[in-house]
Amino acid sequence: MTGPTAPAAPADAAGGTARPTPRARRVRLLPGFEGRMMAPGLLLLAALSIVPFLAIIVMSLARVRLLGGVGLDWVGVDNWKRFFTDPDLGWIWVRTGVYFTLTVGLEMLLGLGLALAVWRLARGRNAALTLLLLPMFAAPVIVGLLGRFLTDSTFGLYTWLLRQVGYDGDILGSKASAFTAVVLMDVWEWTPLVTLIALAGLTSIPASVREAAAIDGAGGWSMLVHIILPSISNVLLVALLIRSMDAIRYFDVIWATTGGGPADATKTVPVRLYETAFRFFDLGYAAAIGLAMLAASIVVARAFIRVLDREGLTR
Repeated sequence: MTGPTAPAAPADAAGGTARPTPRARRVRLLPGFEGRMMAPGLLLLAALSIVPFLAIIVMSLARVRLLGGVGLDWVGVDNWKRFFTDPDLGWIWVRTGVYFTLTVGLEMLLGLGLALAVWRLARGRNAALTLLLLPMFAAPVIVGLLGRFLTDSTFGLYTWLLRQVGYDGDILGSKASAFTAVVLMDVWEWTPLVTLIALAGLTSIPASVREAAAIDGAGGWSMLVHIILPSISNVLLVALLIRSMDAIRYFDVIWATTGGGPADATKTVPVRLYETAFRFFDLGYAAAIGLAMLAASIVVARAFIRVLDREGLTR
């Protein structure tokens, strides 16, 4: 009685037995090899993420002493009680929300408008796009220093231009104008990113769809509302997610121009976090603020990811 025999290998076109390809042989001989090779890198990334996160949680429950070496005095939830009862911090969160809404909203509107304008160009599209993208390649701190120079009350170009139309105030010296200035600096720098992403979506719209809509009598506004915007809505959601994650923690321009002033008019949560940690050295309270910022970022990201998942972009 003979035992079971192994299935015969498929024959090739010449009638002989086909040899397994190198890829098939590698997969059969080394199952899970790729996962084992990635394991050290994944463990390193996890350590670099989890260990600082756990350290911040511990710091938020303690008072950190720096004199004579780093030390921790356990205070329980005192830092969190202070966080939820600090009236100044409450207004800072409101100001951060206003800053977030204005910057992201203006960048999305202006970025879409500029993308449509560049998309309509028959000639010189590459040159126009290159000029539009220049602000995005400047470091944020350089943008802040440049804005501070241009708005200087003595020799600033923008100050001189505003004086020609009757405005004699100090741009960075009054609350409303300083807040407006830092918002516009952020918008100037990051609107090109939204323009680039939106333009990528516009160029993917099939010309046949637009031609069919034009034959059916769709005008410019109808084309925009019913054809163009629905076609690039997913791309715009991605741009909105990218900018939202950056705007909620934006720090460089504000610190380089106003430092959070005048009279805390431009002080956002990241600026307050920096001051608490590195000016007043209250690292325990700063850790609580940082964890709250992380939680807010996660909430915003999850909201956008839920929308993207509903649109089928996460698959």
